[in-house]
Amino acid sequence: MGAAHSQEDLEICTSDEEEYEEYEERRDGQEESNDEDKFEDSRDDTLAPSPSSGGRRRPKPPSSSLDDVDAKLKSLKLKYTPPPSTENSARLFRYINGNTPKAKWITAEKFAAYSFVKTSQVNEDEEDDDENQDSENEWWVLKVGSKIREKVSEEMQLKAYKDQRRVDFVAKGVWALKFAGTEDFADYVNSYNNCLFENNHGVELNDASKAKIFGKDFIGWANPEAADDSMWEDADDILLKSPQSATPLRDSQDLTEAFEEATSEGIHSLALGALDNSFLVGDSGIQVFKNMRQGIQGKGVCVNFEGGGFGKAHSAPRKALLMRAETNMLLMSPMSQNRGIHQLDIETGKVISEWKFEKDGVDISMSDITNDGKGAQLDPSASTFLGLDNNRLCRWDMRDRYGMVQDLAAASAPVLNWAQGHQFSRGTNFQCFATTGDGSIVVGSLDGKIRLYSSNTMRQAKTAFPGLGAPVTHVDATFDGKWIVGTTDTYLIVICTLFTDKAGKTKTGFEGRMGNKIAAPRLLKLRPLDAHLAGANNKFRNAQFSWVTEDGKQERHVVATVGKFSVIWNFQQVKNGSHECYHDQEGLKKCYCYKIVLRNESIVDSRFMNDNFAISGSPEAPLVIATPMKVSSFSLSSKR
Repeated sequence: MGAAHSQEDLEICTSDEEEYEEYEERRDGQEESNDEDKFEDSRDDTLAPSPSSGGRRRPKPPSSSLDDVDAKLKSLKLKYTPPPSTENSARLFRYINGNTPKAKWITAEKFAAYSFVKTSQVNEDEEDDDENQDSENEWWVLKVGSKIREKVSEEMQLKAYKDQRRVDFVAKGVWALKFAGTEDFADYVNSYNNCLFENNHGVELNDASKAKIFGKDFIGWANPEAADDSMWEDADDILLKSPQSATPLRDSQDLTEAFEEATSEGIHSLALGALDNSFLVGDSGIQVFKNMRQGIQGKGVCVNFEGGGFGKAHSAPRKALLMRAETNMLLMSPMSQNRGIHQLDIETGKVISEWKFEKDGVDISMSDITNDGKGAQLDPSASTFLGLDNNRLCRWDMRDRYGMVQDLAAASAPVLNWAQGHQFSRGTNFQCFATTGDGSIVVGSLDGKIRLYSSNTMRQAKTAFPGLGAPVTHVDATFDGKWIVGTTDTYLIVICTLFTDKAGKTKTGFEGRMGNKIAAPRLLKLRPLDAHLAGANNKFRNAQFSWVTEDGKQERHVVATVGKFSVIWNFQQVKNGSHECYHDQEGLKKCYCYKIVLRNESIVDSRFMNDNFAISGSPEAPLVIATPMKVSSFSLSSKR
């Protein structure tokens, strides 16, 4: 279940450390005696006493051959080979054998020179200093010895260990650089961060560029040490004072598999219900599962796409959305068909309505849909839902003959009547969205920005958080709207939306402009070995909080999918500023404490069931993990 390597920080083995220390001592000792050795060698080479000459000196004869010299050197068994240069160098280790009993660190190069080179070349054989290079298409590349040439990016998943003067990273394998001194270590980390910033944002790292990218209100994101983290700490105090909200520490929790069932081939999405049933949507139809306190279990019922009004040409929908007390399901047509929405009556298994997306008599496309709020699928009378494309945010009403009754991105009033208005003239590059308990909306964008809209007017975002250089592909918010998690390919970003207004009242960024007292975000990342084992082409997907639909309850975990891994973070640990992960860190705080559930094939989705299904003795409702061929349920229980 949980991978063994995820429980430790991959220490470089003692034998390697001892060998390295011996090597350093020999080198220092040889340097200290170097002058004396040279002097003695010079004297002996010119004159040597001769017993038969009564004190006369004669030249010492040379060795009979180079072979004798070579043999003598070999007999000394010297391990030290002088490097060509000591500048920008470190010892290079490689981690081998992955997650097996034979896994270990080995020395790749005892004295590896490194450099950061700006280039537009891809192949190692090409020259870096070509005068014809296009400077706009250049990027920083890390070179280490003869073995590593890698573009500086988040994909390297660099993790720094200040106390060990060591950095681990991924570059077609898992590597570590260990530096001789703290200054060497600091110089490397500083150079790496400068190159990463320039590769991400296209400008050099300086105060002017940080102010341009982040703005004066978010300068704490670029200088986290100066940011106001009081809201994170206040949230910790609130949780600690409420025993019902507190989450046991990571070491006192265990994941136990309750159910595992084979499914029909080609599962594409998971639609969890908060009442009786949950659903797996696949190539051929929709399978029905019963919700239980230990997880979900198949009922042997399947709604086939061949019948029920779908038509023979229908393929697996790209989104399934439960509505009307989970008696109806909206199925969004695949992007290739773009035919709109099928409304399925779950009890009869029949399509009762089909809707097209249309505005001013012209068909438009929608890239995503979601409910009006976190608990809206439980409302038996709900008839509206939200839609998103790259520059439009709108509400659709199934009771209205024209479908869309309010274009929220352009409307000036919150009433549910059609209001004409302009679309954004410049592309906002919306990618994903989610809602809070009261219907406020968070939207993630291709440029990495995360925007907060109130539930009653969408003409302008109340708050727009700047991007960190990577597109946001998925977002989620807590029920109370105080926390947001955004998904990028290589990390998750957790944002606190709380701020204090001029009257001293605490609000969220959905309710008003946050001003300049904004806490810095925190990043959830994989350790380099886990990132490598997840696969070269695997990316973080669908990070979301555990599922709460009741005021006063706090989400306890964050779960995300990457390749064959389901990765779980303890949310209280993430918020705890004194958590051990954050010790000796520079820049944005990064949390590396997580649990991994490993499956035999790529995971479609990982989601916690509704908090109503948490059992006694468990801090969380079961976790459901779906793959194309299987669905599994896990209970997160406290160890006794």
